Amino acid sequence: MSNQETPSQLPSYITSATPNPTANRAPWYKNTAPTYAGIFLWFIFWDSMAGNGLAAGGLAAALLGIVIGALICHFLFYLVPGRLGMQTGLPLYVVGSSTFGAMGSLIMPGFFMGILQFGWLGVNTYGSSDALAKGFGAPGLFVPLCVIWALGAAFVGIKGIQYVAKVATYLPVIPLVVLVIGLVLFAGSAGSYTPPAEAAKSGGSITAILTMVAAIVGFFATAGAAGVDICMSGRDKKDVSMGGIVGIVIAIIVTAGISVIGVAGAQAAGVIDANTTTMTAALGKKLSPGFYAVVMIGLTIASFPGACFSSLIAANSFKTVMPKVNPFISVGIGAIVSAVLAITGAAGKLPDVFGLIGASFGPICGAMLVDYCLSSGQWSGPRAGFNPAGWIAWALGFIVGILPNSLLPESIRVAVPCAPVAAFIVGAVVYFLCAKAGMLSPVVPMPAKK
Repeated sequence: MSNQETPSQLPSYITSATPNPTANRAPWYKNTAPTYAGIFLWFIFWDSMAGNGLAAGGLAAALLGIVIGALICHFLFYLVPGRLGMQTGLPLYVVGSSTFGAMGSLIMPGFFMGILQFGWLGVNTYGSSDALAKGFGAPGLFVPLCVIWALGAAFVGIKGIQYVAKVATYLPVIPLVVLVIGLVLFAGSAGSYTPPAEAAKSGGSITAILTMVAAIVGFFATAGAAGVDICMSGRDKKDVSMGGIVGIVIAIIVTAGISVIGVAGAQAAGVIDANTTTMTAALGKKLSPGFYAVVMIGLTIASFPGACFSSLIAANSFKTVMPKVNPFISVGIGAIVSAVLAITGAAGKLPDVFGLIGASFGPICGAMLVDYCLSSGQWSGPRAGFNPAGWIAWALGFIVGILPNSLLPESIRVAVPCAPVAAFIVGAVVYFLCAKAGMLSPVVPMPAKK
């Protein structure tokens, strides 16, 4: 790592970056809020939310966990990346160079963001293929659907995303209608819900709250860092704030809250048993087979743009890091991996997936927040080479965040409470300590644009 870098020695991905002009920006209700709300309307997020603490602590604790999780997502994981995107008009892999260094940012969060998109594509493929197979009443379709879904989303994400984007504006109406149907059918019984005695003994309100917060934050972590890219289209701090309050806080409370209330009501009414914790399963017991099929197919169709956008983000990341590699090759390989993760069921283990994502991006968001504060609420600019403070903060935060994950051998797991938030805190604290110890690379001035 050189401490004598000049603007001309910065990587081309930084020197060639052009800020999003003011003329291309718009109010929060035209970009930030609908983008984030669409993420939380994805049925993979809200459908199984009741499995995170409802049985352990009851309905009130689960709902409180949802509110706390929503506030943490907005204020800790999104707000600073969003403001940095709005201030600079530059994408995440450029803005991240102040935290991880001009060379380091290519890997973290640049390349890493691309890799994790295939994890998201795997989750999307698994959930969508499963829903379609159930909708058609043909379990044997699951495997071929996984292959078609993953490869199709990858192809469209690279070549035809502009067409999907136009349709995606209206598709979130489908999951919103499904949630309203569930609320109408089951909310009346939710007040009578009582946790199973055995489950309640092993948990409690605190456990329920922490479990719910961990699930929500783990799901959101990458989207929080992506606030840089999303808020490049924002005009000012108000757009960033309002976009987050409506698109993140309110959207989480509405989608996850309705799902948990619906499952609680369905269990209390005897529609489903205590071991069934998904809204769609409850709807399957109440709706006619034909209407249920329409619901599942509709939820799946509404999920396809998300799969395409994951592929697009991955392609953009790889083109930045590996400009000489054809994106059809890199994204194609990733899509095959996504299909395998879906077919084997690995992508369906949502607590593990969300935990991995939270452990990965929690410390990134924590380090970015501290870097922002140390720079008096401004982007400092790219730092030379690999910024030690950022990398040490990420490594220690990731270790803490991944310790309770069942992806690890049981012998080395540690029950870290609310691991994604713990990873964020460790990343933030370590970055601050490293900065005060003089472990920041020098800032390299950005070249003046002609």
